[in-house]
Amino acid sequence: MRSAPVDPRQNHLLAAIPAAEWERFAPYLVRVQLGLGDVIYESGTDQPYVYFPTDSIVSLLYVMEDGASAEIAIVGNEGLVGISLFMGGGTTPNRAVVQSAGRAFRMRAQHIRDEFVLAGPVQQLFLRYTQALLTQMGQTAVCNRHHTVDQQLCRWLLMSLDRLPSHELVMTQELIANMLGVRREGVTEAAGKLQRAGVIKYNRGRIRVLDRPRLEGMACECYEVVRKEFARLLS
Repeated sequence: MRSAPVDPRQNHLLAAIPAAEWERFAPYLVRVQLGLGDVIYESGTDQPYVYFPTDSIVSLLYVMEDGASAEIAIVGNEGLVGISLFMGGGTTPNRAVVQSAGRAFRMRAQHIRDEFVLAGPVQQLFLRYTQALLTQMGQTAVCNRHHTVDQQLCRWLLMSLDRLPSHELVMTQELIANMLGVRREGVTEAAGKLQRAGVIKYNRGRIRVLDRPRLEGMACECYEVVRKEFARLLS
């Protein structure tokens, strides 16, 4: 069977671009397939493209010298990967890794810079998104410092599900532990509690949320802070 066609405006940020700017912007978008674990860019390297996920999720990770890592933000159909390209930095000290396989649209760095310097609606939209992403990064740092692994897992599941068209994630506990920067045993215990409570079902790397309202009730305030800020800036 053929897969359903993908509209770039399934990405909410692209969907918010006004019609006049969209006619100029759209021809430079190219659809790509992102596989689980694909590295979009490494720390300190040049970024040739900006990516707009449609049904995939990309994790932004900081990686230490000893190989330990922790997630600072996730990007899905609400946004883009590669803000440094139009913010003037060119590179960043973090790594971008595909957390959930799927599709995205990419644009060459020079095209996104050309559009940004026009100082029109696209620039304002991307700056608001950058503010929302910085809020997510700051709240993630606070959450990792002050909240339990149980709460962090609930927040992470909710934020991931908000960026996917289904209620199911394909993700091993080891990968989740790497994202959260915690021990695998802690994720195993936290996921077990959620499964025994009937909130999720976990089997062979697949996590399905059975009771989202309860999951939201078990999460810390960090999820709601980030959700409201994205809604306020990008509604």
